[in-house]
Amino acid sequence: MKAKIWHNPRCSKSRQALAILRDAGADIEVIDYLHNPPTRDQLAALYARAGLTPREGMRTGEDAAKALKNASDDAILDAMIAEPILIERPLVETAKGVMLGRPPKKVRDIL
Repeated sequence: MKAKIWHNPRCSKSRQALAILRDAGADIEVIDYLHNPPTRDQLAALYARAGLTPREGMRTGEDAAKALKNASDDAILDAMIAEPILIERPLVETAKGVMLGRPPKKVRDIL
């Protein structure tokens, strides 16, 4: 099984999700999204497949998120592309779907 993880190696939840994928024997493509962020279209498609709005996929604890309190989904996507730290992680993609790995064990649902 192939899996793609939009990963931040400094994040414990992201590392836990990656370990679950490895333990499952997945063929994993690891993307450090802070250094190689998705395009706006890619991110919108990931959220659509996951059944999430951009607001639901945003790291609300980040300082830059405060200015987006009343922003549209389009504005949030634009901000995420400009500042990838706003993207909640990890996002995991397999043939079965896309899942935001919070908590990490949720990624098992798409293995």
